[in-house]
Amino acid sequence: MSKERPVVTFLPDQLKIAVRPGTTLLDAAKRVHAGVRTRCGGVAGCLMCKVNVAPDQAGFLKEPTDAERYKLGPLLDAGARLSCQARVLADVAVTVPEDPLKAAIRKKLAEQEEDDWFL
Repeated sequence: MSKERPVVTFLPDQLKIAVRPGTTLLDAAKRVHAGVRTRCGGVAGCLMCKVNVAPDQAGFLKEPTDAERYKLGPLLDAGARLSCQARVLADVAVTVPEDPLKAAIRKKLAEQEEDDWFL
């Protein structure tokens, strides 16, 4: 009897991957190059691997670990999860925040385009 694997969708890039139940979001993200950053190697030590989960998707992940609760605190209520700790139960979509360096570059380029437009 073959059971379908849950599919994780990483937004905004719409990257999808089928995984075994219990796979961490970080492991899934690495496999599709979803741009989830980490510095601690996936032990809930750095907070860099945060992703956002919509309230209607929260039940498709295992409950937050104690490490997640400790590290994220009230951010959990806003939908943040540590991808190194969050484990997949069913099809789920998560949003990967934009890399801060890329966001700064994008903002600077947009400002330059605006300045060029006025010339």
